[in-house]
Amino acid sequence: MTARLLTGREVAEAMFKELAPLVKKLNPKLVIIQVGDDPASESYIKQKLKSCDAVNMRHEHKHLKPDVTEEELFAVIEMLNGDADVSGFILQLPLPSHLTPHVPLFLRAIDPKKDVDGFTAYNVGKTVISTEFEHLPPATPAGIIALLEYYGFGDVTGKDVVIVNHSNVVGKPLAVMLLNRNATVTVCHAHTKDLAAHTRRADVLVSAVGKVKLITKDMVKKGAIVIDVGVTRTPEGLVGDVDFDAVKEVAAAITPVPGGVGPLTVASLIRNTVRAQQRQVEA
Repeated sequence: MTARLLTGREVAEAMFKELAPLVKKLNPKLVIIQVGDDPASESYIKQKLKSCDAVNMRHEHKHLKPDVTEEELFAVIEMLNGDADVSGFILQLPLPSHLTPHVPLFLRAIDPKKDVDGFTAYNVGKTVISTEFEHLPPATPAGIIALLEYYGFGDVTGKDVVIVNHSNVVGKPLAVMLLNRNATVTVCHAHTKDLAAHTRRADVLVSAVGKVKLITKDMVKKGAIVIDVGVTRTPEGLVGDVDFDAVKEVAAAITPVPGGVGPLTVASLIRNTVRAQQRQVEA
């Protein structure tokens, strides 16, 4: 048995094809705020701007100096909140160390209707209510849902889903979105006892830890769908949490790293920007 490969690039291209006519009609604009020169951020931003170009969406990259002050960054956020030409914007993380303690305050300062990363308490809270209120959901969980739906695994009713991550960015919102779709969800983390006992019963297993080969073949149920969100940079390149070559022999379907969830995180960001513009026009 060799698992079906779930490639995020294919799904992202389908999403872009669907979004392009809306972009032409609504003319949205995305702004990305970057502070400093973190190499990973540079790579992620490049992907986001490339995706904007793929759907001919207007975009702007505000690259601020590494020593920007807390007050200066708040001023940029407030300026974008008040700019009617800006559909949505994101604050690229991580921030320099002197600003890191203030990240929750920076995110709270973003106008929820322009929060296309889906990180504000307002938008996260809306996802808790039901699928009908998932207007601007966090991008990575939304990308995982899009992946499952595209490949015919979207009906998770009664399925056992195990998520190895309990962050506000991936694990918690993904758990809520899957609960909204009637899955039975278990969330694991660094303090979980006997991780393998949980993962072995998963019909759908999602790992987003950033630890190479955390998920081994003996930890995966035969016929499971395995979604690898973890990314670690090694001398050989980017690798995920899952021992891909071994696990693909028991799983029914599996995502690669790179080329799995990553493109869908970016595609979901683009979709959120279009939705933000659409909702602002309707309002």
